[in-house]
Amino acid sequence: MVKKVAILTNGGDAPGLNAVIRAIVKTAETNGVECYGYIEGYKGLLTNNYVKLESKGNASGLLHRGGTIIGTSNNTNVFNLKVEENGQTVYKDMSEKCIENIKEAGFDCIFTLGGDGTQKSARDFSLRGVNVIGVPKTIDNDVADTDITFGYNTAVSVATEALDRLHTTAESHHRIMVLEVMGRYAGWIALESAIAGGADACLIPEIPYDINKVVEKINQRRKDGKDFSIVVVSEGAKPIDGEIVVKKKLDDGKGLDNIRLGGIGEKVASDLEELTGLTSRNTVLGYVQRGGTPTSYDRVLSSKYGVKAMKLAMEGVFNVLVNYHEGKMGYVSLEDVVGNNKEIGTASSNIRTVKMDDDLIKTAKSLGISLGE
Repeated sequence: MVKKVAILTNGGDAPGLNAVIRAIVKTAETNGVECYGYIEGYKGLLTNNYVKLESKGNASGLLHRGGTIIGTSNNTNVFNLKVEENGQTVYKDMSEKCIENIKEAGFDCIFTLGGDGTQKSARDFSLRGVNVIGVPKTIDNDVADTDITFGYNTAVSVATEALDRLHTTAESHHRIMVLEVMGRYAGWIALESAIAGGADACLIPEIPYDINKVVEKINQRRKDGKDFSIVVVSEGAKPIDGEIVVKKKLDDGKGLDNIRLGGIGEKVASDLEELTGLTSRNTVLGYVQRGGTPTSYDRVLSSKYGVKAMKLAMEGVFNVLVNYHEGKMGYVSLEDVVGNNKEIGTASSNIRTVKMDDDLIKTAKSLGISLGE
């Protein structure tokens, strides 16, 4: 029987994190389980920084709040931590210190709320005897073995609203309006918002694009009397004869994604202006997609995830990721989530991308949205 559990939120913030925390805490309290939260994700696990969470206290009023009340970190890989020793940068495995902290605190289970990188570390901890249960969080919707992650619906809703607003400017000024959205190496946000927002073209990482195909679409619209166009571009999109556009290369440490994407929207806008003669403008939606109030869908989904995670802990089911598949909450082994990359301390290479037989691809094509093919 679990009596004492802890939650950590790691990686980029996402709408719904607080709703998951709330659901875990409420379910825990109903069953006589104490609940705590590590401050700033795996960093808090290493520094042994945690607080007690109570639904009548600091964990109250969380359902509608964005972000995370216990903070997060996206640059702390405790299995391969970048540290300074004697004036030199070295990498050390600090996981044993984390495990000591967990044992001393008496936690029976650690809930890891995060994306593929967070769950890779969760799996690595599970191999060293820690009871962990992962909850898939990312607006990118790219965590393996689950149909949808919490935070994604809110991000799509924000992107769709942005497209609605860009439509009015595009039509008024007879322009091409490009919207660059997040998603890393998966095109879920771009594709779904393009469909919802009535875009004319959508460029995603899974389909290297031919800019001339987009030009053809725009020129056809002009022949049809439409002298403006809307183009959605995922930050990880790339041309058939080029590479992804990297805004900055980071040095956060080994086993982390040290590439910050950004700039492909500006490139697409510039190329389209040159090739069509139409004025083109790019808008980068950026962190607006990750912040603020979660949608009702994400509030409900987050609540389902939190309740299911706590129930699994009470049932003694550990070292799994809570997932949502075919309309039902379930779970899958963290080993399956990690995929082929089994080495401890390395980054996960198993992400969920858009497949060419996905209904979103079929829908986009049927609606005449150019995918740059």
